[in-house]
Amino acid sequence: MYIEIITTPNEALKESGFGSINACNSVLESIQRLGYSVKLNVCKTKEDLHEVVVRKPDLVILAVKYVPIKDQDDIWLSDYFAQHKINFTGSSREVLKFDSNKVRAKIHLTSKGIKTAAYFIAVPEQYKNQNELPVSFPLFLKPLDAANGNGIDDLSFVTNFAEYESKVASLYDTFEQPILAEEYLDGREFTVAVIKTNTEELIVSAVEVIPPTSSNGLKILGSQAKKDDSETLLKIDDDAINADITKLATNAFNALHVRDFGRIDIKTNKDGECFFMEANLVPGMTYGSSYFPEACGLANEFDYDKVVELLIDAGLARASITVPPNDLSGSETKLLTIL
Repeated sequence: MYIEIITTPNEALKESGFGSINACNSVLESIQRLGYSVKLNVCKTKEDLHEVVVRKPDLVILAVKYVPIKDQDDIWLSDYFAQHKINFTGSSREVLKFDSNKVRAKIHLTSKGIKTAAYFIAVPEQYKNQNELPVSFPLFLKPLDAANGNGIDDLSFVTNFAEYESKVASLYDTFEQPILAEEYLDGREFTVAVIKTNTEELIVSAVEVIPPTSSNGLKILGSQAKKDDSETLLKIDDDAINADITKLATNAFNALHVRDFGRIDIKTNKDGECFFMEANLVPGMTYGSSYFPEACGLANEFDYDKVVELLIDAGLARASITVPPNDLSGSETKLLTIL
């Protein structure tokens, strides 16, 4: 079985992905230990991708969503390899849009009866005063599609109109896109790694995320905290809470029609009600720090190699044919509970 990993120089990408070249090398080394022939490709051009197609690997592992091409449209890898009948990991471009656009995911899941924090989309000077805002303070402001905590800091938490206007203007100036303004949920924060096996079972690994306390006394999971790895992940010991988090994550994963794997972020309010926050469908795979493998380790005692093995399980099962992503005509997904 011959496997290729596809990435691109991604330091400047706002989209989520496996991470740096070091993270991709960790995945490569793990696959080698599993006994497969594997190659890592840092693709910058359409010609680079064409060379992969010519080699006809049994499976390509997509460590990023797309390859940016100067003065041209981005090449979305799921589209590209589907068109060339090359088997790939992860979801289709249509499903990946739920990752790239947080509001798109919220709208879709709300239509399926899944709770998400109340929100609205904001641009500078759109509203004249506090009374015009669609959602009451306190609010939490962040870029519409930025990943890895970009744009999030203590000033993202706003309690009055002056703070709101200042942060919206700052984010809009930096990211040049509308801003997501959400109802601030004052409860706990969770992240859930979900893997769909080749038998359509779901392996779910839910953990609690404890952000560091800032100098202002806030627990904000922003870019600096993620860069410093200063947050803490904890196993969920309360069975009732774990069941609620697992149920919401499973429902969101299925409702979004995710293929192979994804990470679902969830928050609670002070009353303990669970709300979907966002989906990360090309989760980080940095050894020793990324939420996805760390959650699998804490919740289900999987080591890194086991996580990688499960990530490619369904893809390898498709190796003999090219199956369109998210074919919903298959068997019903089952939840695999690992004690």
